[in-house]
Amino acid sequence: MLRRPAWQVLRQFVRHDSDAVGTLVLERSMNRVQLLGRVGQDPIMRQVEGKNPVTIFSLATNEMWRTGESEANQGGDISQKTTWHRISVFRPGLRDVTYQYVKKGARIFVEGKIDYGEYTDKNNVRRQATTIIADNVIFLSDSGMKEKV
Repeated sequence: MLRRPAWQVLRQFVRHDSDAVGTLVLERSMNRVQLLGRVGQDPIMRQVEGKNPVTIFSLATNEMWRTGESEANQGGDISQKTTWHRISVFRPGLRDVTYQYVKKGARIFVEGKIDYGEYTDKNNVRRQATTIIADNVIFLSDSGMKEKV
């Protein structure tokens, strides 16, 4: 078996710094999302012809902060902002369990990556969509979760 030298292997994962000849700069990137919130709707499963099925549901996360003169003294008003996220689950085992057991109101933790896409709606208008592609879903409460028989 032939082995390539380490510098040839590393060359796949690095770029050359244009300012300095012979200097390699490692480039890394990451697309990770972690969300903790409550499910806004019961999951639905969709399948487009020739493609794998996907389980889709919405997840609400809340951000709270105190406004007013003395934040340290617990004075002022409490403000809250709710952000809704579209979650898509493609992994076969996770997709089926999520579809079966996640219900509206359940508190869950989702790990995955963020995906930006475009689609054309029924009025032929191009729209943008942001979706979280879930790699992992952790059930934190049984609120609203009932086993289907």
